[in-house]
Amino acid sequence: MGPGFNRDQAGGGVNGLLNYGYTVLRALLSRAICAAGLHPTISVFHSNRNNAFALADDLMEPYRPFVDLMVRRLTLRGIIEVTPDAKRELGRIGVIDLMSEAGVTPLALHAQRFVHSVATSFETGSPVLAVPTRLISLDERAGDDAA
Repeated sequence: MGPGFNRDQAGGGVNGLLNYGYTVLRALLSRAICAAGLHPTISVFHSNRNNAFALADDLMEPYRPFVDLMVRRLTLRGIIEVTPDAKRELGRIGVIDLMSEAGVTPLALHAQRFVHSVATSFETGSPVLAVPTRLISLDERAGDDAA
């Protein structure tokens, strides 16, 4: 976020944008966790007793950089506060396209596959996780549409 930036969960400005984006991402993962039959309070790393979404906090980690990228793009356009436009844009994180072994899928669908792979890994004892390999740029998608 630039030189001198400090992450402060209670802070406003860019920190507020990050908080909002992470909240949207956390909700998306929480839905996927419940749909996969996992309990959102039982986590791997996060251990706060008062955290009802500790597993979502664990499983959102592979997707955090995408929120960071969206916030960075907002700041480059001069948007440094949580505004209705910023909320609208950050609320769209679930539709950004990601590349994975399964091909190109929206983040929301990818998160469902990822959480299902976590549940399967817990069941089988064999860790095989469906993680994103990269973000698909708008230019790449435009090229796909033209083909």
